[in-house]
Amino acid sequence: MNITMSLPSLADIESAARTVYEEFQATPQYRWSLLSERLGTDCWLKHENHNPVGAFKIRGGLTFFEQLAQSGQLPKSVISATRGNHGQSIAWAARKNGVACTIVVPHGNSVEKNAAMRALGAELIEHGDDFQEAREHAIALSAQNGALMVPSFHADLLRGVSTLWWELFRAVPKMDVAYVPIGLGSGACSAVAAKLALGHPVRLVGVVSTRATTYADSIAAGRVVEAPVSTQIADGLAVRVADAGALSVLMQHLDHVVQVSDEEVAAAMKAIFEDTHNVAEGAGAAAFAAAMQERDQLKGQTVGAVLSGGNVDAAVFSKVLG
Repeated sequence: MNITMSLPSLADIESAARTVYEEFQATPQYRWSLLSERLGTDCWLKHENHNPVGAFKIRGGLTFFEQLAQSGQLPKSVISATRGNHGQSIAWAARKNGVACTIVVPHGNSVEKNAAMRALGAELIEHGDDFQEAREHAIALSAQNGALMVPSFHADLLRGVSTLWWELFRAVPKMDVAYVPIGLGSGACSAVAAKLALGHPVRLVGVVSTRATTYADSIAAGRVVEAPVSTQIADGLAVRVADAGALSVLMQHLDHVVQVSDEEVAAAMKAIFEDTHNVAEGAGAAAFAAAMQERDQLKGQTVGAVLSGGNVDAAVFSKVLG
């Protein structure tokens, strides 16, 4: 692939952190003894479930709108597509900046994520059977009504999201390997940015669902490969078409990619609750699920995983615990 993408520098990330910290402070990361015992080696968990929308995406929304405001380009209205956490991020930042916000979600989306977006002031539209169809509808609506289309992958989003990895890698300078979930790619590319900015030696392992393999397939092929989506639990990973810019970054900097099944994700959600009493949504538990899959290869290493979100519907979570 010939696509190149500029990643945020250390100065960019430090500036983004100041923007993020106007809304909330750095989220914690802990070495959980029971998780470490379960994994068979030291395990650190980064708690993005402890921020105001319960997921890492809020960091990117804040820096995206900060850039619009600084450049004098704040629009009257924005539109975006999501499975939930990106939408909450955009709704939060739009409300802060006095901008009207419309979010498109696919049919059958998380009931509680939908409610959270509405509570943040977003108008919600349901369209399509998956994220890609919702995204294409949002783009079409943007062209019709003039609202700014906020993508799910963009350099100004990466600046904010990079702050979570910057916090984690500074807190654990001797981390050997970090498991990084891949949705559309902002979280994973931000991990790369923070690693490079800090000169951290950590190896980055990408994590996808066995039922949403576009990034695994695309990395193997060296080009964007569309793949069907059927995961029932890891909606944050349910992307059908990889972003070409994200792919170009991840092909260069990921050590390898692990595919986790819905059953492994559910087991990780339950394990995280049993061992830490924190709630993880499916995509939020995927990193630990991948580490568990590779636990025999991790002996003696310090492992990092991000609990990237805790926004799981109560009915789903009760079934997982049951």
